[in-house]
Amino acid sequence: MITYPFTYRRAKSIAEAEAMLKAAPEGKLLSGGQTLIAAMKMRLANPPELIDISGIKELDYIRVANGAVAIGAATTHWEVATSADVAKAIPALAHLASLIGDPAVRHKGTIGGSVANNDPAADYPSAVLALGATVKTNRRSIAADDFFTGMFSTALEENEIVTEISFPIPEKAAYKKFPNPASRYAMVGVFAARTKNGVRVAVTGAAPCVFRVPEMEAALAKNFTPDAVANIKVGADGMNSDIHGSAEYRAHLVTVMAKRAVAEAA
Repeated sequence: MITYPFTYRRAKSIAEAEAMLKAAPEGKLLSGGQTLIAAMKMRLANPPELIDISGIKELDYIRVANGAVAIGAATTHWEVATSADVAKAIPALAHLASLIGDPAVRHKGTIGGSVANNDPAADYPSAVLALGATVKTNRRSIAADDFFTGMFSTALEENEIVTEISFPIPEKAAYKKFPNPASRYAMVGVFAARTKNGVRVAVTGAAPCVFRVPEMEAALAKNFTPDAVANIKVGADGMNSDIHGSAEYRAHLVTVMAKRAVAEAA
């Protein structure tokens, strides 16, 4: 078996993690490692240094205040899924977290790692985008609409570290996904939310990057029922297509999952 040597470092604070990143330009942050470690095993990634931030206590918290749920980047999926505070404030977010992977993944994976990695089939990006969340880093705050820029691509700059995601509490919201039966990743997942600023519908799994559906949002703003989106179709151009489902199939699932999400939210 061919192995690739790397240096493992464990940061005790955000400032220390930032300093380690500056000293190792090609290094990678390690939080839950549910994506990075798998990529390394498949020889798709070969970072010379891993900087572990999972033990930074200041990144592990859930706080509800000022009409928002703030979640530290090192908070695990399991913590979000089982939090009474999240379940009370944004039950759709707790439900979403409960659907991620399997128990082992939920106990190890973190919300910050998922959002920063922006896997096309990850669940959290849909919640971030649909709820109009704010991604906070060690440098600045980034609005959800500006954060996700493409497949595995975000607005994060060099040595920038996600520290918190702040979710405004919606009036109504729900998340429904059609999971791959093996990986549990979303073939298509739809998060629909009615907030004080309007309706937002975000789709993950269907395309190379999470995206909103303005036509559905406009229809739901007038009538927040499944019937409002039942006849709205999303084009197959640019959709993901693989052995699990064609682009046309995923486009069809967007409408199906949207109807289910709105029905549950309403």
